[in-house]
Amino acid sequence: MTTIESRTAPAIDEVHPDLFIDGQWVPAASDKRFDVVNPATEETLARVADADATDARRAIESAAAHQKSWAATSPRSRSEILYRAYQLIIDRADEIAAVMTAEMGKPLAEAKGEVAYGAEFFRWFAEEAVRIGGDHTTTGDGGNRIIVTKQPVGPCILITPWNFPLAMGTRKIGPAIAAGCTMVFKPAELTPLTTLMLADILTEAGLPDGVLNVVTTTDPSAVVTEWMESGLARKVSFTGSTEVGKTLLRQAAGTVMRTSMELGGNAPFIVCADADIPRAVDGLVVAKMRNMGQACTAANRVFVHRSIIDDFSTQLTGRMSALRVGDGAAEGTQVGPLVEPKAVGKVAHLVDDATQRGATVRCGGTTSDEPGYFYPPTVLADVDPESELMSTEIFGPVAALVGFGDASAPDDPAADDEVLALANDTPWGLVGYLFSQDADRLERMSSAMEVGMVGINTGLVSNPAAPFGGIKESGLGREGGRLGIEEFLDVKYLAIPVRR
Repeated sequence: MTTIESRTAPAIDEVHPDLFIDGQWVPAASDKRFDVVNPATEETLARVADADATDARRAIESAAAHQKSWAATSPRSRSEILYRAYQLIIDRADEIAAVMTAEMGKPLAEAKGEVAYGAEFFRWFAEEAVRIGGDHTTTGDGGNRIIVTKQPVGPCILITPWNFPLAMGTRKIGPAIAAGCTMVFKPAELTPLTTLMLADILTEAGLPDGVLNVVTTTDPSAVVTEWMESGLARKVSFTGSTEVGKTLLRQAAGTVMRTSMELGGNAPFIVCADADIPRAVDGLVVAKMRNMGQACTAANRVFVHRSIIDDFSTQLTGRMSALRVGDGAAEGTQVGPLVEPKAVGKVAHLVDDATQRGATVRCGGTTSDEPGYFYPPTVLADVDPESELMSTEIFGPVAALVGFGDASAPDDPAADDEVLALANDTPWGLVGYLFSQDADRLERMSSAMEVGMVGINTGLVSNPAAPFGGIKESGLGREGGRLGIEEFLDVKYLAIPVRR
């Protein structure tokens, strides 16, 4: 592991450490604060306002108070705010990336990639803001004209995770602004600084006071429950664990609130006997190692046909063992730390469980006593399907290989059915990956995979133009693409009698 001198991103000194309510930066009512820590160095980066239910109430009341006036703004005005914010993010990409790397750990090059990706949501929804459509038709008996219009759903609760601090925010804020909704936003307590920078950027872009209210807290239950039970919010958009998502769904039922839920995943990565092995290895490194494996889209269960698994394992091990681990701010770092100590403990436990069940460690698999929350890129072969890591999100840089099919019969179609049964044997259904050179097999198997998204011969599915989301216990609704703005709009139908 690379060790470098501790360094703090200079841009952090410019981040407002307070709550952003009704267009003002204010401390928490209690004056409490919490530390934001660099996971690579364990140094404290900032002390951020720690809100409670009192602050939460002020935020949702602000959002509700400004909803009517914000909804009345023209689509072009909302579009231009998003365009300006997009450009400001691009202009400040280096600053934002440095803060993101400091608080979250990902390598600086990857952080810059997230800045570009996150900014694109604002540009995409700037274009969607002026394309909100409706419908017009006539009833079958000719007696009424039917006019269908769309209106903003109302004040929204936005809750994001720590792993993509910018993109998860822009993916929710973008369509809310475009649709004409006000917002209360709770970022993850581990990575609030990027969101606070984003609030500042939106203010500079011209977003009116009270449209976006940002509340940081170490007590998310108290803050979010206040919002959910306020009677003022009309929608909740959440990205996070399935367990928390289910709690929010139960709370949303109290006021029949609109919901968007992007929850957990257990992504299968299938490499068929006829796959291009180097391409599949490339795809797995992308799908597994993005954000150090800390992504809901990360490949979790890697199923490789037994006729090629030895070759695949050898090539993958070479790639994974060559990755450079270290502080994300250091030049040349390819793999940063995990986000907190308990994340390291979880990954270590899952690897230990797998090895106790007979898995072979091809590379990695051990922790270090050096500062920082690091776990090395790890490849496990001969993984028992009953291992714990096969039924839970690993959320770390561990590739678990499981063989399928008969090594002596690479063309046996029964192998496809076998691996599909393994891939679908999970309550989650966010994303899956499929590698083959047979077009018919790709079409047939991708249709049978019980997921909301399939990467076909690619390890990257996320794109602002695509409808991101899953099925089963991986969530409800879609974010991004043409469908993304629909989640923030209500449909109204007007019946107009035809005069004759």
